[in-house]
Amino acid sequence: MSNTPPQGSEIKIDTLNGHQHILVPHGKGGTMRYFIGLFLLFWMGCWFIGFTIAFSQISSGEGDAFLIFWLGGWTVGGLFAGYMIYRVFQKSIPEQLLLNRPSLSLDTGVPPLKIDFGMHSQKDYWKSIFPKRKRIEFTPSELKTMELRETDNGNRLTIDKGAERVEIATGATEIEREWLFGYLQRNYSIQVN
Repeated sequence: MSNTPPQGSEIKIDTLNGHQHILVPHGKGGTMRYFIGLFLLFWMGCWFIGFTIAFSQISSGEGDAFLIFWLGGWTVGGLFAGYMIYRVFQKSIPEQLLLNRPSLSLDTGVPPLKIDFGMHSQKDYWKSIFPKRKRIEFTPSELKTMELRETDNGNRLTIDKGAERVEIATGATEIEREWLFGYLQRNYSIQVN
């Protein structure tokens, strides 16, 4: 098996602090998100007009309790829309693996916002909107749990960290994950179960 990623792969291998450093891009996220981003930018213009009118009425003493309540909800909606605009146009940060033997360091990076109307669970939807960047250090004994698992949706490359099963190279293709599995096995002398 080759020490270079498969032909056409966007995976990059370089050196960081004297250790092999692998960058696995998360993908593009699709063009639908830009249409939603443009809509939200237009909506924020309208939001600003509504906010300005309501705030000026309350400031002049003409606003009642309902307008104050409405302005509070409008403000929360504007903050959420502003965050969504940020997520839509936020540049993706690739997943990174640092082969600092005998350990392996993982930085999950930040995937782009993916608009998928077919998401099967609310949990997956909220995780895509509010991604958590994790930095995980795998010990040699944890690396022995590395496995390429076949599922109905393709393969998954995983390493167990305590009670958590951590998925590696989530943005990679199946062929790239197979290559990465072999590459890590060779570099850490891990035997296949």
